[in-house]
Amino acid sequence: MSMLAYNQGFYARPEKEADGSLNLLVWEVGIPGKANTPWEGGVYKLKMYFPEEYPSKPPKCAYTSLTVGKFTPPLFHPNVFPSGTVCLSILDEEKSWKPAITIKQILLGVQDLLNDPNPGDPAQADAFHLFKRKVRQIARELQAQNQVA
Repeated sequence: MSMLAYNQGFYARPEKEADGSLNLLVWEVGIPGKANTPWEGGVYKLKMYFPEEYPSKPPKCAYTSLTVGKFTPPLFHPNVFPSGTVCLSILDEEKSWKPAITIKQILLGVQDLLNDPNPGDPAQADAFHLFKRKVRQIARELQAQNQVA
């Protein structure tokens, strides 16, 4: 594992210890919001914790979570727990984790999740209910606009 930087504003780098050495099991990560979304212009910071068994086991997050990252500060989002933990299926050992999944794929998955939440795997009740109401409202508006006279 080494520092990753992407043209689109992503970064992932091992955390620096007090003595200047790099901790390859703890990474600081930045994920830019996609263009033309409410997230555009922001860089959303996470910490990724890699188990000794990586890549056989997925990265873990801070706190006692079993998923990859922890947003700081926590985001109000249907798939981000109030603690800041991201709920993403590709990082769940019981669901979709595969050792071939790269750090870049994880970062892109989290970026996609920001604007396209997974309603089938909610992590924050208030954000989930607000999202569901908004989706229903938009569907009603589109239906009204597309009615055949």
